[in-house]
Amino acid sequence: MKFGLFNIVEILGALAFFVYGMKMMSDGIQRAAGSQLRNILRTMTKNRFLGVFTGFLITALVQSSSATTVMTVSFVNAGLLSLVESAGVMMGANIGTTITGWIISILGFKVKLSAYSIPLFAIGVPLLFARRGKSRYWGEFLIGFAILFLGLSYLKDSVPDIGENAAILEWVNGFTGGGIASRLFFVFVGTLVTIIVQSSSAAMAITLTLVFAGWLPLDIACAMVLGENIGTTITAEIASLVGNVHAKRSARIHSMFNIIGVLWMVILLPFILPYLENFVESFTYLFDGHVKGSKNLSADQAMNTYKLAAFHTVFNLLNVLIMLAFVPWLVKTAIATVPNKEDDEEFPRLQFISGINRTPELATVELQKETAHFGEVVSRMSEFANKLMNTTDNKEQQLMFKKLGKYESITDDMEIEITEYISNLASEQITPKTSLRLRSILNVCNDLERIGDLFFQVSKTMERKLESKIYFTPEQRNNINEMFILIDQAFKIMITNLGTPSYDDVGIEEAVAIEDKINQFRNQLRKENVEKLGTKLYNVQSAMIYNNVFSNLERIGDHIINVSEAVVGDI
Repeated sequence: MKFGLFNIVEILGALAFFVYGMKMMSDGIQRAAGSQLRNILRTMTKNRFLGVFTGFLITALVQSSSATTVMTVSFVNAGLLSLVESAGVMMGANIGTTITGWIISILGFKVKLSAYSIPLFAIGVPLLFARRGKSRYWGEFLIGFAILFLGLSYLKDSVPDIGENAAILEWVNGFTGGGIASRLFFVFVGTLVTIIVQSSSAAMAITLTLVFAGWLPLDIACAMVLGENIGTTITAEIASLVGNVHAKRSARIHSMFNIIGVLWMVILLPFILPYLENFVESFTYLFDGHVKGSKNLSADQAMNTYKLAAFHTVFNLLNVLIMLAFVPWLVKTAIATVPNKEDDEEFPRLQFISGINRTPELATVELQKETAHFGEVVSRMSEFANKLMNTTDNKEQQLMFKKLGKYESITDDMEIEITEYISNLASEQITPKTSLRLRSILNVCNDLERIGDLFFQVSKTMERKLESKIYFTPEQRNNINEMFILIDQAFKIMITNLGTPSYDDVGIEEAVAIEDKINQFRNQLRKENVEKLGTKLYNVQSAMIYNNVFSNLERIGDHIINVSEAVVGDI
């Protein structure tokens, strides 16, 4: 049989089927259990050892180390995990991803996978059309699993028969006899394949298939698996590009951990592999069905799939056990290689949300953190406006005008960027609870942007006051300062509510109480201002500006209470 272009396209199609099934399966379980996964990451990473178990557990559940590492980077970006904690999670993710190799080895080549796929479709498709609860996401998970099985089956059948393509085998063997140079070459190949398909599981499936078909000897396949461990770090590095410095350091730790592990294993592979082969062969009785069921293949080729899966597991376990002791060193090296930027930090910007794709259920963590940051940015405008109200220094007045104008522009940009981010998430399937949370965040951002506008209006009013040389009476100035004190108290409560990890835990009583005080004080000031308008020496222009200022401050209070109401879902 001649191996041509059609056969290459057939292999690529089977691989695409496998990758799509894995993505659908991973997305389904993340939508079904997104909040639980977040809780696991938040509560089960108290130290690096518990972090390893957490990373293993999550990766074993979602069947994607990339999903776990991207999630971890986002949590570091949001300040919910430390670098030490993230190191443990990523190490555990490396162990968890070895489960995929065992699933493929045990089921992929021993049984007829379509026999498993059809029943999974029968169960998953009805669940997909369920309207209540999370049934449809579990259906998506089962359908993804079925597609993954079919893709693996097609991939296995698409690889050309070794007996009919001796020329290709001879060409491949030309790269396998160079000792450590050959191992390094296939480490590079494994890295490249993983970068291209953006899935270490898919790259592992390709490698196992080639081993099963007899195209690759075991030592070279092991080298490819080592390269796949390097290739999988690219996803975390990409995720960190749009993150803060802490996210970049977390991704750097993951890369260093994998690269260092690959380096020592490439050197020791010829010494370790024979012992591993003997160990696996001592359990031959477990694999008799596999070997006997393999047609046109030697027993060694059939057994090699188990040896490769075992190597993948043993390598990652050993690397974790060795590198756990060096986590502090990894953290220090990451900090040294990814230093803080020395650019101007006077004006804030988005810190937590990023452009990397992830499910909405997991992205809400970053969105909530970014919204809390937005609230802190807006609250700074109260300080600037208060300084503007009380200073008589012309330079400081001009500086406050500049800052209030700049921050008003920043609040506009932050609202637009957060809204666009949410709009992109809304194009995907979203659980009802996540949909409610995203609507709450949209309302919060709208109110925060409006607060920025009102502070800017106050600054323009004060600018007109200074240009016209109009002055407040001591009583007017004291009343406005008292109003600022109430506004700052309201901001403090709002920021606390926005910073609560779960909006379900937020109460609104304090926010309502301070809003009532603001309204009552505004009513008092309005009444006193009207009563004094007809009196002698009470400047009408000053009274109008005074009314404009305290009225705008009261409107700011209205938007602050709107934020807390949106957080608790009263929208």
